[in-house]
Amino acid sequence: MEVFSNLALGLSVALTPINLWYLLVGATAGVLIGAFPGLGPAAGIAILLPLTYAMDPVSAIIMLAAIYYGAMYGATVTAILINTPGAPSAAACTFDGYPLAQKGRAGPALVMEAVAAFVGGTTGVILVTLLAPLFSRVARSFGPPEFFLIVLMGLVAVTLILGKNRMYGVISALIGFALATVGMDVGSGQLRFTFGSAQLFGGITFIPVVIGLFGVGELLHSIFRGDHVKTLSAKGLLERGAFWPSAREWAESKFSLVRGTLIGFVIGVIPGAGATLASFMAYGAEKAVSRTPERFGHGTMPGLAAPQAADNAAVSGAMIPLLSLGIPGSASTAVLLSAFVMWGLRPGPLLLTERPDFAWGLIASMYLGNLMLVVLMIVAIPVFLAIIKVPFRILAPVVVVLCTVGAYSVNGSMVETWLMLGAGVLGFFMKRLGFSPAALIVALVLGPLAENTLQQSLIISDGSLLIFVTRPISLVITVLILFIFLSARVAQRVRPRAPLGAGSSAT
Repeated sequence: MEVFSNLALGLSVALTPINLWYLLVGATAGVLIGAFPGLGPAAGIAILLPLTYAMDPVSAIIMLAAIYYGAMYGATVTAILINTPGAPSAAACTFDGYPLAQKGRAGPALVMEAVAAFVGGTTGVILVTLLAPLFSRVARSFGPPEFFLIVLMGLVAVTLILGKNRMYGVISALIGFALATVGMDVGSGQLRFTFGSAQLFGGITFIPVVIGLFGVGELLHSIFRGDHVKTLSAKGLLERGAFWPSAREWAESKFSLVRGTLIGFVIGVIPGAGATLASFMAYGAEKAVSRTPERFGHGTMPGLAAPQAADNAAVSGAMIPLLSLGIPGSASTAVLLSAFVMWGLRPGPLLLTERPDFAWGLIASMYLGNLMLVVLMIVAIPVFLAIIKVPFRILAPVVVVLCTVGAYSVNGSMVETWLMLGAGVLGFFMKRLGFSPAALIVALVLGPLAENTLQQSLIISDGSLLIFVTRPISLVITVLILFIFLSARVAQRVRPRAPLGAGSSAT
């Protein structure tokens, strides 16, 4: 009964006219952002984050979260139509989605993609509704040692699994920690690395860094790849064949949706594993259990339905560690965590009890958002053909202006504006060389919490590090950190197998 009362509270928040409006805006913006190759949900949230400063925190987070999972819907559009995924997690959908489009069945493929995303996302939200309170209750018994280890676990997960190179991931996190030390030390009151600038006494504001890394950085990297001179064409993809999948294709895909959803949700709950790994694992599992594995890679609906369901289920699953433990498991949830902190909301074990309107309003909005998105995706299929042909030379200046105005509007500071531009250049080189901007952001956002809880833990234990293994919960979290190390090795073995009999590049 508690679950239903919590969900009723959330629906009462999400169903207000203003929140429904922002939910629709976020979902639509997410689909459009996802449909532009090279942007992705993290960049989209970072670029549009400054537009939410004057909004109510609940409305703002509902809109930003809708951009997140809406972009997962949109990212598969270009994966199907032009063999170019809008986000890495949609790469597995190119294996059978693009061959379907080449056969003139882009319409049925896009419909199946929308339905699979809806099934995976909605089922994932149902599981979040049931499991998030359980995670939260367990986490209420945490003390400073447990919170430090939780932060460490999130950093380890992002560093080891999201980065292409483990050492580069560690270096990225260390850069974030270094930036987090700028300003006043809470313990001693001493100023650190301010270089005499009064605007740095309060530390480096993470919003300009986020905008620079994921907005300007992604833009520069897209220009480096030559996206500004590419001409996209989707001619002929919808000229032949029926608009809806056939009854046989629905029947073939029903269990693929179930398997993909379960795999995606479980992988999504593991901090750092992410939707990319989930979609590839779902594709591999589907091919392994299929009676006709030779069809995979040549245009089969189960090969599209399974990874897309896993993709969106993983997005929902990632909300559990984010809301109940405060651990971002991906670049997108790291930016969402930044938004939480910006409004003074600390995700963790007390969030569901101290701000139930906020937490349950967000969860309830995901039910409504997925319903909006499945309708929007099917209705707007003809529109996508026009969207993907918008010249990059028009998109790029708009992104730069939004980033600059957003960074300046945080505190009206030119120092932060230049910081944003510097972070953009840094983000380009990190992306180009294989470093992890997500690890930097997570370390920057969680660095102060890690420092404070480490100091408190050492004070409690009189300087002994044994406190992190002698307390039962701390010992369990330490074991989980070791498990993440092992998961990283598994992820490295799974990702190189991306083709799996398909004829496109995976990452």
